[in-house]
Amino acid sequence: MTDSPYAAWIGRSEQTTEQLSATLARRIAATLGESAPVTGQALPALWHWAFFQPAVAEEGLGEDGHPARGGILPPAHNRNRMWAGGRVEFHEPLRVGTDATRTTTVLRIEEKAGRTGSLLFATLRHDYVQEGRLAIREEQDIVYREPSPPKPGSGDALPLAGWQETITPTPTLLFRFSAVTFNAHRIHYDWPYATQTEGYPGLVVHGPLIAILNLRAFCRANPQATVRRFEYRGQRPLISPQPFSVGGRLYAPGKAELWAGNDAGIAQRAELTFD
Repeated sequence: MTDSPYAAWIGRSEQTTEQLSATLARRIAATLGESAPVTGQALPALWHWAFFQPAVAEEGLGEDGHPARGGILPPAHNRNRMWAGGRVEFHEPLRVGTDATRTTTVLRIEEKAGRTGSLLFATLRHDYVQEGRLAIREEQDIVYREPSPPKPGSGDALPLAGWQETITPTPTLLFRFSAVTFNAHRIHYDWPYATQTEGYPGLVVHGPLIAILNLRAFCRANPQATVRRFEYRGQRPLISPQPFSVGGRLYAPGKAELWAGNDAGIAQRAELTFD
């Protein structure tokens, strides 16, 4: 819409090229308790989130630990930033030890009224190219919300799963995931900030970490599947160190629904397409 105050931001883009370092891949693997891929091997699904992160000095961070507002996105003063969800298309694997380029483009920015106040939604598209070929195309949904109490769980029982794993999100896991993804958002490691400033009952489990663990559980239960599309959406926070489950079920040929949650109900839902 041409009369939108954010119209000038739509279509802005930036590009980053980075080597998919085997050293960083080993650190991600150690964080997740996995075997590390070596140079030339495929980077496991969603591990690309640890790469292409801006190296912002501490003085360039906002109070919440995120890079100060600006860049290709408009400023959103006095709002908390959350990674709300996204859609990921896998065309071919990214390979460890080889340069790759991410091109990020602002697709949409819109203001909405929510139950907790005004919400600013931004959708970014990330195209990941390696050796001249598109490997991953992703849309990332970011929401900026006014400070408000965290959303409680529904208390609904989790659905009957075809596979399920239990995760204990220790503070160490959260700290190391923040480190390998160069994520300084304080809700994940700074207890006083998370509890006193943003009102959470404890440290918050990263939404991307939940998605990685959820997709990993599917791949373990369906080792012959080739994932083509993964769509996920956060519904409420999970808090460390309370255990939670990741699981799902097949509901049609090449289709699965996934979820993560605990006794308080579902925290993240996902839909998956595979060959």
